[in-house]
Amino acid sequence: MSAVATASPVSSTPTIRLALRRSVFWVVAGVGALLVAVIAFILTGAGGAAGPRLGADNPAPTGGMAVVEVLRQQGVTVVPVNTLDEAGDATAAAGNATLFLSDESGYLSTDQLDRLGDLAGRTVVVDPDFRALQALAPEVGFGGVSGADSLDAECPVPAAERAETISPGGKTLGLPAGTAGYTGCFPGENDTFSVIERVTDDRTVTLVADTAVFANDEIATYGNAALALNLLGATDTLVWYLPTLADVPVTGPPSLGALTPGWVTPMLLLLVGVAVTAMVWRGRRFGPLVAENLPVVVRASETMEGRARLYARGSARLRAVDAIRIGAVARMAQAAGLPRTAPLDQVIRTVAALTARPPERVHAVLVGEVPGSDAAMMALSDAIDELERATALAARPPGAGPSPTARPSTGRMEP
Repeated sequence: MSAVATASPVSSTPTIRLALRRSVFWVVAGVGALLVAVIAFILTGAGGAAGPRLGADNPAPTGGMAVVEVLRQQGVTVVPVNTLDEAGDATAAAGNATLFLSDESGYLSTDQLDRLGDLAGRTVVVDPDFRALQALAPEVGFGGVSGADSLDAECPVPAAERAETISPGGKTLGLPAGTAGYTGCFPGENDTFSVIERVTDDRTVTLVADTAVFANDEIATYGNAALALNLLGATDTLVWYLPTLADVPVTGPPSLGALTPGWVTPMLLLLVGVAVTAMVWRGRRFGPLVAENLPVVVRASETMEGRARLYARGSARLRAVDAIRIGAVARMAQAAGLPRTAPLDQVIRTVAALTARPPERVHAVLVGEVPGSDAAMMALSDAIDELERATALAARPPGAGPSPTARPSTGRMEP
């Protein structure tokens, strides 16, 4: 007798080693995602989250803390402000002050910029937007990004002459040649400049196209520091003004017209005109209506006989009788002077009263009886016709002529 080998049962429950092997991918992926998030957080925190761009107390690469601290060491009183009212109070208290403006988010309106231009004798505006140019220097426009490898002063402005050069590659401003009252410094191509100064009777406005001149990471390169210190340190007090949301006037929500682009109204008018034109074009008539002769004229009697044969072929006796009853009821109601909307019960009572017949019999003839054979259907048809004749005769006024419904029988179904 041979021994039969039996296989040991295999457990389907996963072991700890197998579970760890299956989850190693997700563990590695989770750790990698965590490391990426930590590194991104560190880089973001070190990249300038300490304050706004060119902030007086912002030590980040895009901040302006470096030039502010140097100015303070040279004895200049730097007053950081966040609103136009604070800037006005600070310049009024100082008497002779330099106003530094960097409105990166464009919070100031045209009226506020007009007011700002009268606050200080010297105003330095960094990276001006369209509204600032229109309010402070209307003849100046945007010049794009400088493509020059080096930017030399080439102007008689003292601060630019001391700086000699600034870092290239930044934004520029456009100034038409020969514009009176303006001086362009650090020229590029096609009448573009990195610094433009406007001098009036008692005001000096200096426009610096790019923020790199004052930023912490660029202040020590080329002649940026000399330009910044000479522009901002000309007086004993420097008002460092960065507008905030507090400068935005509190108003209600904008209207639908203010939110709608300018092209929407002309487009709607154009669509309305197109719709009206299409309706006139497609809705016009091509002439008077013309009665067209049919190729075949079918008499009503032939149609009636054809329907009767169809009813007979399909043994639809009740349908044929109902068609006769509907026509007869309508004619009897008209003969009795009842309205077209009179209910059937009223017609039955009126016909019974006119013909002096029991209402039950009239109801049976007009509604109740169901023919079970062709002979019964013909008998019921004759009864309906006889009831209609009697009703017309009874409803006829005394002395009138023959009944209009009295006609000889043709042996066919009558409509």
